[in-house]
Order: sequence, then C-alpha cells, then structure tokens
Amino acid sequence: MRTIVVGAGVGGLATAALLAKDGHEVTVVEKNENVGGRAGVFSRDGFTFDMGPTWYLMPELFDRFFAEFDRKTSDFYNLYRLDPSYRIFFDDGEIVDITPDLDENFRLFDRLEKDGGEKLRRFLDKCQDLYNSIIKTLYLDLDSPFSFFHREILSQGIKINIFESLDSYVKKQFSSDKARKILLYSVGFVGTPPAKSPAFYAILNYVKIVQGVYFPEKGFRQVAEALYNLAKSQGVEFLLGQEVRKIDVVDGRARRVLFDGSSLEADAVVVNADYAYAETKLLDPRYRTYSEDYWGKRMLTPSALIAYVGLDRKMDSLVNHNVFLEKDWGENFYQIFDPRYSKWPEYASYYVHVPSKTDKTAAPRDGEAVFILVPVGAGLEDGEDKREKLFNNVVRDLETKTGEKISDDIVLKQFFSVRDFANRYNAYKGSALGLAHTLRQTAFWRPRHRSKKVKNLYYTGQYTHPGIGVPMVLISAEIVRRKIAKELV
Repeated sequence: MRTIVVGAGVGGLATAALLAKDGHEVTVVEKNENVGGRAGVFSRDGFTFDMGPTWYLMPELFDRFFAEFDRKTSDFYNLYRLDPSYRIFFDDGEIVDITPDLDENFRLFDRLEKDGGEKLRRFLDKCQDLYNSIIKTLYLDLDSPFSFFHREILSQGIKINIFESLDSYVKKQFSSDKARKILLYSVGFVGTPPAKSPAFYAILNYVKIVQGVYFPEKGFRQVAEALYNLAKSQGVEFLLGQEVRKIDVVDGRARRVLFDGSSLEADAVVVNADYAYAETKLLDPRYRTYSEDYWGKRMLTPSALIAYVGLDRKMDSLVNHNVFLEKDWGENFYQIFDPRYSKWPEYASYYVHVPSKTDKTAAPRDGEAVFILVPVGAGLEDGEDKREKLFNNVVRDLETKTGEKISDDIVLKQFFSVRDFANRYNAYKGSALGLAHTLRQTAFWRPRHRSKKVKNLYYTGQYTHPGIGVPMVLISAEIVRRKIAKELV
C-alpha cells in the first residue's frame, strides 16, 4: 500500500515508521528542510537549542514505542533524571525546588501550609490511581460519545468529578497560594487555563513529581533524530523542503498529494500537518470534516514569545527547568485565552530552560544557552517592537529574581513568536500547540483520527486524541496505525 505522510513532525515520523514496519510503502513530504516539526533545532555561533519541546516526561511511553521495533530507548540516547526536577521562582522572591526525593517535596509542602506534606501525599496517591486507569484509555480510539462508557473512564469518574475544573479540585485540597500554584501550573503543559481544564489533568502532577523529569544527554532533538533514523531503517522515503499544496480527492478517496512542482499517487494519506490548516487549505470544501466556523469557535492554546539567548557566562541561579510565577499568574494566564484581550502583556509568568546545564554541547565552554518562553495570545498582531519590549521586561524580572545581571552578557538573541509559528508550522492563528484541553476538547471531543468525508484520509498529532505532548503524539501514531490496519488493509 502506497501511503503518503504529510509533515515530518514527531507524529508524522512515528506514524511513518509504524506503517512501514507493517509493510506500507511510505513517503513523508515535509515543507521545511529538516525533520522534527516543533521538535526542531536552532543552532548558531556555537549555541544549540531545541526549538519546542524541552520536558521529557512519561519515559515508559517512549520505551513502549521503541519496543514496537524491538529496540530500547537506550539504543538511541542516554537519558538522565534531573535533580532538581525543576525550580520555581515566586513573585515575593522565594525560590523552591521540586526534586526526585518525595520526602523533600513533602517537607516543602509542610512549610507552605499546615499538614501540607500529608495533603500532598494523599493528593499524589489519588493522582497515581487516576493515572493508572487513564493510561489504559489513552491508546483507545475514542471516536464516539459511547467511548465515555468505557469501564476505566467510568470507574475514575466516580472517584473524581470529571466535570469539575482542575482549579476547583486543587483549591479544595490546599489552602496555601504557593502550594496551589505549584500544582496548578502543571496544566500549562497542555496549554489550558486551570479554570477551564478538567480535574483529571491533576495526573500531570503525578507525572512530574512522582515519575520525575528526564532529559536526553544531548537535548530533546535526540528524540526526533531517533524517530527519523527508525523510519529510515524501515525504508521510509523523505521529501524535505516540499510544501504540500493540495490533497486531491476523487470519489471520496484521497488519490494524490500535490506539492511544490510534483505529486504522488496514494492509497492512503496521513496528515501530520496542522489539522486546521490541512482541513481549510488542502481540501476542497465538500471534503472537509470541520468547517472554518468550527475552528473559529475552538479554544486554542496560546502562542508564545520564545527567545533563544546565548550568554558568554554561566548562570549559577538556574537549573535545567525554571518557572517564574507572577502573583496574579492565573488571571494573566486566563487573559491570553480571551479573544477580547487582544494585546501583548506588559508582564507575565514565564519559563526558562537552560539546556547547557545538562547538554554540554549546547553552548561554548564558558557560555550558557538560555531558552525563555512567555505565553502570549494566539492570533495577536506580531512585531519586533512588541517582542523586544516584552523580552526586556522579562529579562529585568529575571535579573531581579535571580540576582544575576545578564543584559550585558548576551551574545546571541533570536526570537520566535506568533508569525513564526504560523509561517514555519502553518499553525492556526500562530497557536503554539493547537487545541486547548478543555473538557469539550478532550478525548472523543477532539478532532477525529479519520476524516468523515474521505475514507482513506487520516490525521495524527497533537490535535487528535490523546492530545498535546510528545508522549501523547506517539500514542496518536499507534492509534492511526491500528485504524489503517483495520479499515484499509
């Protein structure tokens, strides 16, 4: 079977490798000159940055994927568990570490509120039970409302009100503002405000605090490299620097993929490109499952201002992952989802990743590679003046909270923001991650893995179930692989 995969992001690479293993003749067509999608690489002047994903979580899901090919994660890269897992800078100057040592974390919460350690222990136990059940549903093809009646989903629905928000769920159990912020910030990984996120996303705290935070020896780019090499070993062909212009549908089936200057015949097509873009730009209107109006009404994850910064000195105050939380971070975070709030923030909570703390190839010997990410609203008008102003505000805040002045030590600065997400990834409205994980945009309420209008057209990636995050995208690839085997082969 001749299968064309549109896009060489993590989802496209993983799906291509799996389908080739199943005997498909697979060609991947990618608009950019390199693979990885958002997990791409930016290098200049001796500094190297992962452009997108930086948190390596749920390592057992990577292990499971590689096991499909009788391989181990260690066959591709060395993986380190970070200690501390991450550092949090609060607005009042307090700095706390979340570590792999649970007892240390319990003692931290004891300092934050009365009986905080015991509360955290009970909370994480609930999260672990929930995780152990939900992990079984992630690999299911939840393609109808009847999926809601799966045994595992129902059993956990009894234990936790899935219609309750994460914000409400956490606040019922913790009284300290700082304890709440630590536990609510996790949902930022799926780009959703805590007040709109279902309570079961509390499991992200189990993932980060109990399972731990990891990092590949030479950065997250090694994941994309591993998937690319795995796909190549299965015989997958790659056409890079070729942007797909149209998916040609004949008699309800995708027959050809047209790209820059050429085309390919297809028995099946898998789209790893931005779902909204593919539906509205690559298909004729009568073959679209979701209309322009549908996408316009969805809640998107924010975009971001990302600054790739090279310093000619080390920063002793930072670790690999650092989170800077403003006092009213919840209100600020929520504003970036409100389409009525159409301006760049003056200030914001933000995230700082320093890959050179772990990856010794990320910066020159006496330098530091610093990745700064500030959420901003999707669809905002983008401009250098807006980027520069927000960046300068963040750097001043960073300097104040760390006690380290870096403005005069910057030797490399490169921005990536709303228009870059739109241009490089065809991201709808420049959203960084696609659809937010509200209740009505989770599980069977996310866009389907298969087109309703085109029999042999499939979708993989973060827009589909189970959703956002590299481990989830690997699962999406497995779901598509099984669907194609069941429906087409």
